[in-house]
Amino acid sequence: MPQNFDYFVVFAEMRTGSNFLEANLNALEGVTCHGEAFNPHFISYPNCETTLGWTQQRRDGDALGFLDRFCRAGGALNGFRYFHDHDPRVLDQILGDPRCAKIILTRNPAESYVSHQIAKRTGQWKLTNVKRRKTGLATINAEEFARHVTELQNFQVTLLNRLQKSGQTAFYVAYEDLQDLEVLNGLAKWLGVEARLDQLDDSLKPQNPTSLEEKVVNPQELDRAMAGLDRFNLSRTPNFEPRRGPVVPEYVAGQQLPLLYLPISGGPTDVVCNWMARQEPDGSDALISGMNQKQLRQWKRGHPGFRSLTVLRHPVARLHHVFCTRILDTGPGSLRQIRNLMRNQFKVPLPKDPADGSYTRDQHRLAFARFVEVIGANLSGQTGFRTDASWATQAQTIAGFATIQSPDLILREADLARTLPDLARWLGQSESVLPTAPEMDHPYQLADIYDAELEAQIASVYQRDYLLFGFGDWGA
Repeated sequence: MPQNFDYFVVFAEMRTGSNFLEANLNALEGVTCHGEAFNPHFISYPNCETTLGWTQQRRDGDALGFLDRFCRAGGALNGFRYFHDHDPRVLDQILGDPRCAKIILTRNPAESYVSHQIAKRTGQWKLTNVKRRKTGLATINAEEFARHVTELQNFQVTLLNRLQKSGQTAFYVAYEDLQDLEVLNGLAKWLGVEARLDQLDDSLKPQNPTSLEEKVVNPQELDRAMAGLDRFNLSRTPNFEPRRGPVVPEYVAGQQLPLLYLPISGGPTDVVCNWMARQEPDGSDALISGMNQKQLRQWKRGHPGFRSLTVLRHPVARLHHVFCTRILDTGPGSLRQIRNLMRNQFKVPLPKDPADGSYTRDQHRLAFARFVEVIGANLSGQTGFRTDASWATQAQTIAGFATIQSPDLILREADLARTLPDLARWLGQSESVLPTAPEMDHPYQLADIYDAELEAQIASVYQRDYLLFGFGDWGA
């Protein structure tokens, strides 16, 4: 039977049963697991001097070269155990290599945390003779436990996403599966080796076979820690919104003013640009825009000590402004095709001419609410039309900026009258002018239709922005 892989890795953590799994893998003819080969504190095992002919010093100097030894050692299917805090230099190579078999061993994080605490207290990390078993109880620290779970969960999500994106599959083994001979022989078959186990390795014994509550000094703290654990990751909000690019041509820079503005579409761009133009030292109101990345780099080099900023607008105000200027309005800059799609396919009750006097405030409220519903579906990946930058989340927009230029300052529109003069003084301007007020939305202002129901509807659509930037009610 040809081997399916060139080498293998067991992704595990401390106290998940990885020693027991390794012992059973090593009991298979033609399979050798070399311990924690990339543990930063030792090579494979404490007090081990070499693995596959390499010393720890040599491994530390050439981690990828050492990884290559597992492919080319010959004579057996070689592998190792890898924990989330092992040498990160090899992780990308391992995850990107379809010829590396990925075995993922998991255990209830509460069990592994408690087992780890007991092992630290007793100093006993393996048990081969029950008569030598040391007893001890764990003391639970809820905050430490939360960090433990978060680290494990983040690493597991990383493994899952990387394997999904590269079209690979892993062999998952739960701690409880380790006592199932058929599961371990199924693993051998998946690896492509002919050998099978007749029985499980019996050299290692369970160290703490009692219930979880019986292993801890303070079970009440365990209850508190478990209550705060989102075991099924239920609080995670799926994000189907497309990623956004850095949109460098939209950046606005001063001629002499060492300030770079990264506009968020739908925000108070005109207000900030007018203020920047009036801050130019020589009185010129010409700002620089439409740059490519090369020109942006040149501007940066020519303005040492420059600062960059972006400005957030409250999601309710921003979406209403976009609705009025790009959906209701049929002039230049409007989204005519999407407007027609909104009306014909999604039944948004849009007027043919919002300025003819027959379009009432109640109709505006109804049309805007329906528009919000459609945008919510669009951001969730449930529509066939593109996510325009003007209603993309501000969180995703700023994440796109970060690939080229993260803003030094993230200001809020409501604070500009105070923060922009402060910024001018910070830039060394002797005098500063106040920003102008933004233009009013037409045909109706947000205040004409705003209520708590509308706030709740938009807060649901823009949950990421509300959580990330701490927005409260617009009317507050």
